[in-house]
Order: sequence, then C-alpha cells, then structure tokens
Amino acid sequence: MPHQAINPATGAVLKTYPGHSAAEVHQRVTQAHEAYQRWRQQSFAVRAQVLRALAATLKRRSAELSKLAAQEMGKPVAQGRSEIEKCTAVCEYYAQEGARFLAPELIATDAAKSYVAFEPLGVVLAIMPWNFPYWQVFRFLAPALMAGNGALLKHASNVPGCALAIEAVCREAGVPEGLFATLLMDTKDVAALIAHPLIKAVTLTGSTPAGQAVASAAGAALKKTVLELGGSDPYLILEDAHLPQAAQACAASRLVNGGQSCIAAKRFIVIESVRGPFEGLLVEQMRQRVVGDPLLEGTAVGPLARRDLRDELHRQVERSVALGARVLLGGALPEGPGAFYPPTVLADVKKGMPAYDEETFGPVAAVISVRDEAEAIRVANDTPFGLGAAVFTRDTARGERVAAQVESGSCFINALVRSDPRLPFGGIKASGYGRELSAFGIREFVNIKTMYVARGGA
Repeated sequence: MPHQAINPATGAVLKTYPGHSAAEVHQRVTQAHEAYQRWRQQSFAVRAQVLRALAATLKRRSAELSKLAAQEMGKPVAQGRSEIEKCTAVCEYYAQEGARFLAPELIATDAAKSYVAFEPLGVVLAIMPWNFPYWQVFRFLAPALMAGNGALLKHASNVPGCALAIEAVCREAGVPEGLFATLLMDTKDVAALIAHPLIKAVTLTGSTPAGQAVASAAGAALKKTVLELGGSDPYLILEDAHLPQAAQACAASRLVNGGQSCIAAKRFIVIESVRGPFEGLLVEQMRQRVVGDPLLEGTAVGPLARRDLRDELHRQVERSVALGARVLLGGALPEGPGAFYPPTVLADVKKGMPAYDEETFGPVAAVISVRDEAEAIRVANDTPFGLGAAVFTRDTARGERVAAQVESGSCFINALVRSDPRLPFGGIKASGYGRELSAFGIREFVNIKTMYVARGGA
C-alpha cells in the first residue's frame, strides 16, 4: 500500500511513496541478517568509527532533515535542528562509551576464570512514532549498531520521507549495506514480521495499545522487547516552589513539539495555597508562545501532526469542560486549514474528566488543585501511566523525598523532564518496560553470557 505524506499545516499532499511488498520486506530482513553476521565480527573501534561518521553526516544534513520533519509532521524547524543535535550526541556518546559498557566483567568464583560477556543478538526491529521522527530512531540505532546488531525500522506511516532519509544518512555515513533498512509496510503486517525467524528482538515507542499488541506478538515468538509507551506526566508544584521558575518550566514542557511528547508535562498538581498565582503565571507563559507555520524560525508551536489527532484532543477538552473544568486560555478550534490547536489551560480539573484520566497529546495543560503534599503524591500516582514526573520546591531534600514516592521511570526536581544519552530512559506501569540510553540501554539487546573456565584443564 502506498504511504502518503501530508503537510499538517496546510492539509496538502506532499508526496506519495510506494510501499515495500512482502517479498521486498523478506529480502531486507535477510540482507540485514547477512550484514549482521559480518558486522558482529568488527571491533568496537570500527563500529565507533561508523557512529562518528553518522554524527558528522547528521550535522551536515541538519537543515534538510529539520525542514522535512516540519513538512511531514509539523515540528518547528528550530526544534527540528535541536532534535538532530540530540541524534548527533547519542551517536558520539555510544562511539565513546560503548566499548566500556560492553567490556567483559570478571566475576570471582571457584573457577580459574569466570566472567560475563555481552554479545549481539542479531537483527532488532524498531517500530517508531512520528513525534520525534529522528531522535526516537537514533536513540535505538546508535546502541544497537555499537553492540554489533543489525537493525530494521518500521516507522509511522505519516513520516515516510523522514524514514527514508534516515536510511540515506546511514548509507552516506558508511553503515554496511543492508545492516540498517527502512520498511515501508502496513501496521497490520507487523505481527507476521515479528514472527520472522531472523528478527531477534523488538523495540517500540508508541501508544499503550500498540505496546500491548507488539508485546503479545513478541511474546508468542519468545522475543525480547523494550516498550516506551504513553505518559501523563505529573508536575507537582509545592507551596514553597519558586513559582515563576516552575511556570516557565511547566509551559516549556507542555508545549515542546506542540505538546506531542510522551514525557511532556500534562497534569499540573498544585498546592491550593499557591494555585491562583501559579495559574496566572502559567497562562502568561503559555500565551507568549507563537503558534504558526513550522517552517518559520520564530514559530514555537506548530500544528498537530494530523487533523484526527487535533479533533480527538478537542473532544477531550470539550468533555472536560462539560464535566466542570474551567478554560483559562485557548480551548477553541481555530479557523483555517491545517491541524492547529491553541495553547490551552484548564483549571478545576478533577478525576473523571479526560484531562485528568487520559493522556492529552497536544498543547493542553490540566491544573489540579490539592490540599497538601500527601494529596499531591496520591494524585500524581492516580494514573495508569508512569513515565516521567517533576517536583518543584525550594527545599531540594524535600523534593527528593517526594520524588521517591512518585511512581515513574524518572523524576526531575526543579527542572522539566528530558532524555539524556547518559541517563536511562523508560517507564513503568502502562508506560512500558525496559530502558533506552546509558549503559542500561545498550545492554537491553545483547546476550548476557556467563563464561566459566574450570581449574586444571583437560
């Protein structure tokens, strides 16, 4: 089936790409496996050289790649360049640290020698979303290649140009032929691909239902998975917080990528004694962000990636308002073409409203008032998700104590949640399992093998 790229700012069709047939997909899987058999024999030094070439190629093509993302999914070009910078950084990071992360670890036992070795698994299939069309891919691809694996990408259907551009970048950088390839295929065919005997593991970033489907298919085939799924990140604003700093960080997190981020701040849990001042500061911060054409340098918030996503977000807002939420900013569908939605702040949000219970994937902030710290922690954990969280307080020791009680894969104190190649990234509960990035990420897709050499010999 053809894959069509549509500009979400205008609704115009950009380009239609022919999909890969079942035979072509099988051929690419086979080629990746064959390339992996050679690649796994290469030294860490050779693999690192390729990763550094990938970083250099990304730097050279940054303007082109950021423009393509703006056209296909609406990311402002300035944010697109920042995304490419992160891709560059993760390639350089694993080129520098990968050999150390995967060095054999000696373990003292009764053997003459015993140690743990880290060996590649084979071809890893990545199923990736549109919201960070480059970063999501490279944060899996860099450690996978450094570990000696092959890699295949099934990208979101609305960013085919970005998916093919990644393949072109790899080819230009000298990634061995076939070791990495993009598969333009339908989602309905993914389960059969997971079952392919040459696919050894699967990683997915996406929605919780997508994660459940992939985990089910991979489980049936007994294949390792890493799942980074949805989130409804709570930001706890305690009564001793520096409110201007908190409001600035909260608005920045809520509006990054137009609010279309799993780790964007979504629920703002505020102690009642500072709720009024915080709401005023948050509204002002949200109002200041320029909404417009993602190809213009001054744009801070572009369109949502698709009109159906925009319409679903507006349904969540309307339903929340009907149940008693109060609109402090935005909340109305704009006229004109495209999938734009205004920065929106809802107050008086309570349990039973979509803004409380569901993930809102767009520029909508939900303010939830609580009596005290204990209730703030309870509300923060009153969600099926557990990806990121943040706590704002002038007392950092208090912040760490509160953070330890929040159920999440990460918790930032007096800062917005973000991923960093040096730190593990992932969630718990319905936000998934496994970790990406850091030493933990590169060890997800290796065989952790025990090696034991007996005393005395034959």
